[in-house]
Amino acid sequence: MSSRRDNLIQQYAADIKDKFGQIPDMDLLTKVAIGLGPAIYNSDASKVSGTDSSELETVKNNFLLKKLGLTDGPHLMEGINGVISTYGTSERNKHRAVVYYILAKHFKKESVYN
Repeated sequence: MSSRRDNLIQQYAADIKDKFGQIPDMDLLTKVAIGLGPAIYNSDASKVSGTDSSELETVKNNFLLKKLGLTDGPHLMEGINGVISTYGTSERNKHRAVVYYILAKHFKKESVYN
């Protein structure tokens, strides 16, 4: 099972390099992937739909507010939309682990995973 997870993490790392032009922090990326639990193996749950506003609200409520402990405000949705836009609106496979990783970095909340 861990090799399957390792393969997914390598895929996420490639997206972080290719789509965001960043060198992935593999330790943080691994912790984000582990934090998502079995969802990363579910083809639907492991992706974020950038065109579904209720999905983006879920990212905001469950990840930014609950997990990262951020204060609500328009800056949260701006951050999410920025990640979705950078990932590429035409990219259908926006991996949840990558979106969460980039958001954690964007809001400087990597410490949540320590």
